[in-house]
Amino acid sequence: MGRGEADLVPSRFRNKERVLVSCSRGCTARYRHLMCDIRSLIPHHKKDVKLDSKDTLPVLNEVCEMKNCNNALFFEVRKRQDLYLWLSKAPNGPSAKFLCVNVHTMDELKMLGNALKGSRPLLIFDKYFDQRPHLKLLKEMFTHAFNTPNRHPQSKPFFDHAISLSYLDDRIWFRHYQILWDGETVKGEIELNEIGPRFVLQPIRIFAGSFHGETIYKNEKYVSPNTLRQEHKAELAQEYDTKKKKQKKAKEMKVEWQVPEDPINNVFKEATKKYKGKRM
Repeated sequence: MGRGEADLVPSRFRNKERVLVSCSRGCTARYRHLMCDIRSLIPHHKKDVKLDSKDTLPVLNEVCEMKNCNNALFFEVRKRQDLYLWLSKAPNGPSAKFLCVNVHTMDELKMLGNALKGSRPLLIFDKYFDQRPHLKLLKEMFTHAFNTPNRHPQSKPFFDHAISLSYLDDRIWFRHYQILWDGETVKGEIELNEIGPRFVLQPIRIFAGSFHGETIYKNEKYVSPNTLRQEHKAELAQEYDTKKKKQKKAKEMKVEWQVPEDPINNVFKEATKKYKGKRM
């Protein structure tokens, strides 16, 4: 269905999917802009205040109940540099935790694409989401969160942008494109222009409950950012120690191979000084 082929037949709004989009206290400007970009892609979202660090994540289930939301996207920021994305089906689960890296917002990218705000997106998944069990579950959860319900009051009955979710290197790559339908391009073919935002999600765990519960999937290849920073600091410390040892060894070699002073070299100089002293 193209932009000019909207189904305008009045019908009853039945799909009651709503998504709570919130973040934790201490969220940086870049991650806050990413959250606002995600909200602009989801017209059926609900807002809430930032969650304090002293509150536990299952509190979001109560917030979802008050907001009449059955999905939740929570941006958890740690140490003002690490971003974790929670995707949950409230209130009974399941829920998934991702590490979000390589974040680029719409304002930062300044791409050529431009889509109608509130229009319904096409969700594009690659073949791996139909082959692996945990990716099948994540596909269903992403569909519930990002698929705008048909005839939602705040949506437009058009398809002019697409959300691509690709699985590569044990990570999920998120891309957002504008769809240029037939007749809107020079060649007369369907084209895609990237709009943004773009980011990469690394799955960590999938829980049976909403923000808690039994672990039903665990990524064994996941390494926390703290561990990576510690390893990087250890490498730098090792390089510094190696450098200092080389400098110390060079000084010892210089002292060891130093030529001793020959006493005969100063004989004539001392004689010349004595002779000049007598004449004066």
